[in-house]
Amino acid sequence: MDYRQQLASLLGEDRVTTNPTVLMNHSHDESYHPPHLPDVVVFPQSADEVSAILQLANEQRIAVTPFGLGTSLEGHAIPYAGGISMDFSLMNQVLEVRPQDFLVRVQPGVTRTQLNRELKKHGLFFSVDPGADATLGGMAATNASGTTSVRYGVMRDQVRDLQVVLADGRIIHTGSMTAKSSSGYHLTGLFVGSEGTLGVFTELTLRVYGIPEATMAARASFPTVQDAVDTVVDIMGAGIPVARIELVDERSIQQVNLYKETSYPENPTLFIEFHGSEQSLAHDIEFAQNISAEHGCTQFLFETDSKARAALWDARHNLAYAFLHKSPGKKMMVTDVCVPFSELAKAVVDARQAIDRSGLDGAVLGHVGDGNYHAILMIDVHDAQEMARAEELNAHLVEYALSRGGTCTGEHGVGVGKVKYQRKEHGAALDVMRSMKQVLDPNAILNPGKIFAN
Repeated sequence: MDYRQQLASLLGEDRVTTNPTVLMNHSHDESYHPPHLPDVVVFPQSADEVSAILQLANEQRIAVTPFGLGTSLEGHAIPYAGGISMDFSLMNQVLEVRPQDFLVRVQPGVTRTQLNRELKKHGLFFSVDPGADATLGGMAATNASGTTSVRYGVMRDQVRDLQVVLADGRIIHTGSMTAKSSSGYHLTGLFVGSEGTLGVFTELTLRVYGIPEATMAARASFPTVQDAVDTVVDIMGAGIPVARIELVDERSIQQVNLYKETSYPENPTLFIEFHGSEQSLAHDIEFAQNISAEHGCTQFLFETDSKARAALWDARHNLAYAFLHKSPGKKMMVTDVCVPFSELAKAVVDARQAIDRSGLDGAVLGHVGDGNYHAILMIDVHDAQEMARAEELNAHLVEYALSRGGTCTGEHGVGVGKVKYQRKEHGAALDVMRSMKQVLDPNAILNPGKIFAN
């Protein structure tokens, strides 16, 4: 019996498909990396079903690629080895909210927005905000972060426990509901960020937070990128408890104005958000405004109204789509790197200069409060010369970051796009990672080709 027929007998024919449209929908993510069709798409509803699927796949050496919503940016969900694309859209339940413990248990297909709608009823929120409405399973798999990581930390900081199905079908838990533990190896930290190469997540226990009493957002414009980044360094050094502090350069603002029909000054701009009490926020805003003025800030506006704040952040979050929608026929290459905070100002300026030298249309933006910055490049993937220039620019940004003690990716993950930099960044530690992969997935069925070169 063909393995696809065996899958149908396990799940039922309605949750196993080779429909060409469904296969195509699972052949790509939001990156520029070329698509590849899976052989079959499955829709499990429980950990036991995931276990049965993996046992079958492991016995027959069939590749399995987990799929959330396909919002990844480095090809994580693309099934380059064919095989099974495992879609978690039917495992999308918020299983338990524990307000007194500030914890929530969810299935991997729950999205960030869906979770926050449920948490709002309890006066709580989930902090990690990567911009896209990604699934929480996918966010844990890539150790996502985003705009709020400067205050609340990245995905790895929020995950208390994972239910993981291993390649041979074993179901394990990696942690507990406690705030800390000195018992055994920190398996949760190992699996978060493993990009589906060590196991498949079927349940997550996550830390959540009380909704702050007051929230204010500000937009500050500067003459140069250097002025903007120096302001960030001084705000962080002053201990102002910002919840978000985001940089967009002049080219980014131009694109926002074109796409959203706004009229923001077309200068390097910081988007800042403050969480706290009304009394403390008034002081924080004034302090940040004074620091900004010292660095030549040309406009500093803040918003307390929720709709106005939402509009402000909507402009930042939709920046990538602003480039896509206004660049017909082109794909978006988004690369991210992270450097020590002391290196940030020079790194961002270098990135802007490198884009200008390349002749490509691109922008610099990022979560500069934690040293993580991005370059958006609009490219014609059918133009070999343009692709070569984009790859050269990407390599320059990575090499720059690594040479200053940074990392080739601060939040997007390795996928296939950053595989080539793993040896240079990790050295002999990469062999240790390979050894772990070999122990947990000896037949190399779990998301093959990601993180490690085949």
